[in-house]
Amino acid sequence: MGKSHYTIKEPTKDVLVGSSSAAGIDGDVSTIPRGEIDPVYEAKARVLNRAVQDIGMGWYQWQLFVVVGFGWASDNLWPIVTSLILTPVTNEFSVSRPPLLSLAQNIGLLAGAVFWGFYADIAGRRWAFNLTLGLTAVWGMIAAGSPNFAAIGIFAAFWSFGVGGNLPVDSAVFLEFLPGSHQYLLTILSIDWAIAQVVATLVAWPLLGNLTCQETDIKCTKSENMGWRYFVITMGGLTLIMFALRFFCFTIFESPKYLMGQGRDEEAVRIVQEVARRNGKTSNLAIEDLKACEPEGYQAHTSTSDAVKRRFEALQFTHVKALFATKRLAWSTGSIMAVWGFIGLGYPLYNAFLPYLQAIRGADFGDGSTYLTYRNSLIIAVLGVPGALLGGFLVEVKGIGRKGTLGSATALTGAFLYASTTAKTSDSLLGWNCAFSFFSNVMYAVLYAYTPEIFPTKDRGTGNALTATSNRIFGIMAPIIAMFANLETAAPVYVSGALFIAAGLLVFALPFESRGTASL
Repeated sequence: MGKSHYTIKEPTKDVLVGSSSAAGIDGDVSTIPRGEIDPVYEAKARVLNRAVQDIGMGWYQWQLFVVVGFGWASDNLWPIVTSLILTPVTNEFSVSRPPLLSLAQNIGLLAGAVFWGFYADIAGRRWAFNLTLGLTAVWGMIAAGSPNFAAIGIFAAFWSFGVGGNLPVDSAVFLEFLPGSHQYLLTILSIDWAIAQVVATLVAWPLLGNLTCQETDIKCTKSENMGWRYFVITMGGLTLIMFALRFFCFTIFESPKYLMGQGRDEEAVRIVQEVARRNGKTSNLAIEDLKACEPEGYQAHTSTSDAVKRRFEALQFTHVKALFATKRLAWSTGSIMAVWGFIGLGYPLYNAFLPYLQAIRGADFGDGSTYLTYRNSLIIAVLGVPGALLGGFLVEVKGIGRKGTLGSATALTGAFLYASTTAKTSDSLLGWNCAFSFFSNVMYAVLYAYTPEIFPTKDRGTGNALTATSNRIFGIMAPIIAMFANLETAAPVYVSGALFIAAGLLVFALPFESRGTASL
């Protein structure tokens, strides 16, 4: 075998290539548990990582950055849709337990995150990358014709099944083509998350504000309440456009790492070289570089069953134990899981019922019309955009860093929720909610980037999976709790505020600050 262009050696510094997905994505070979998988697979993955780093950030990655942003947008867009239609759906169908709609959504999100994560590792990223948006669009538009509350709940679960796979799959695709020098783009992607909320509320304002029943209406018929149906089909159409742009206007290459894991080394090399060509560069990667990692008599494990086995090995209890091996690691792992869990419960508990709460409080102030409710929702959403940008800036500020930014933003999110209960006028209530939106977007921008950085490299995939599970399970609990709470009081606000403040204090107690340092 010829001399390799990419010599495999033990790195002197662990290159940070983490995942910003709530679903635990292996964006780098460092996330694969060593000692449990084929060492040749690991060595080849290092070669591919180095080749991508040598290509650098170019035209293909910037295009990918745009279309991957559709996944980030969808991840926030559709939960917002559920939130915004809750009031008109409740009015039309005379629902006794409105939170069941959010429960159906969260069950779909959990199922989607689990299914698409496995699917991407077994069948490849390429089809999953497109199918998640496609299924979301189709079921979203079908939901507009729902004849009753049970139907809209089922369709919400179906569209959420697609939404749940966006971040796991899109993160994998993006990270496997992204050079380590541009990891900050993971934080910047949160801008799409915030913009999606603006778009949703901007469309909802005229449709839900003018074409739905008012809170004071005694009887709400379908013909008087068509606004929410127009809104859902519009969001489905927007998602369909994003799907079309991905599918027809952008060539998404299969992950070189996935191809290599399937024993298709030649295709993996060809993809790397094609990406380099599109960036106006050339790659020295050759098939010999990958074959050089194979000892004499090596037999690759490339079957589908091997792929499944690798996925389960990443979640084995031995790797969970590694994250609790020392007191410091145990405290770090347990605390970040609790942070994700508290936020997973607190955010939907409040945000999913925000329009409902605004309408109720607004009525107390004499201006609780549906139109004003959604106008205020738009204003609140706009304030989230600069929050995402500020989070990306503060994480690199010396003396503040990840922990300072995340802990402060999370605690302030809870504090402003409490402050909203003191509002004596509609304008003051709007102001407090705007502050909540701003700081919650700072929080999410940092949380997605900070979490994978504090896990030991070899166990990062398992750590991300633990936080994702904690977040989704607590998210399912939110509507269940809301069903037994009095939504006409400030009870959901008090509970949510307490959870955010507790999460913020836990962040300050975390033992690791990852700004300016290599991952563990």
